[in-house]
Amino acid sequence: MTAKKSEPRWLAPKELKAWRAYIQTSRTLWEVMENDLDSHNLSLADYEILVLLSEAPDRQIRMSELAESALISKSRLSHRIKAMEKSGWVTRRVCEEDKRGYFAVMSEKGWKAIVKAAPDHMESIRTRFLEHLSAKDQEDLARIFERVSGKLREQLSGNCEE
Repeated sequence: MTAKKSEPRWLAPKELKAWRAYIQTSRTLWEVMENDLDSHNLSLADYEILVLLSEAPDRQIRMSELAESALISKSRLSHRIKAMEKSGWVTRRVCEEDKRGYFAVMSEKGWKAIVKAAPDHMESIRTRFLEHLSAKDQEDLARIFERVSGKLREQLSGNCEE
C-alpha cells in the first residue's frame, strides 16, 4: 500500500502577492545596483567582497571565512577571487599558521577601487531603496529579514526544530 501524497500547500492571494513583490523588487533592485556600479568596473558581488575585506583586520580574511560572510560557496568565491586578482584588487596568501588555508588580501588598487565606488554606491542605495521607505519601514524590514535569515541559517545548519 502506498502512502497518500499530501495536497500541496498553495499560496493564498496575500501570500502570493507578498512573495511576488519581494522577488520582483529584489531582482530589479539587484540589477539596477549592478548597473550603478558598472562605471567603476565592479559587480555587486565584487563590491561586497571588497567591503568585507576593507572591514577585516589588515584588510585580509581567511577564504573560508570570507565565503561564509559573503554567503557564497567556497568554489564560487575562488572563481571570484581569481577574477579579482586579474583586476589587481586582491591577492591570495598562504596561511602561515597551518599552510592549508589561504587568505584573501585587499591590494592598494582594491582599496582605491572601493573608496572611489563607495559614495556612488551609497547614493544608489539611498535613491533606489531607502528614500522609498519610512524609518518605521526600515525597522520593520530589518526585523523581518533578520528573522527570516535566522530561520534559514538554522535550517541550513540542521538545527531547525520540526
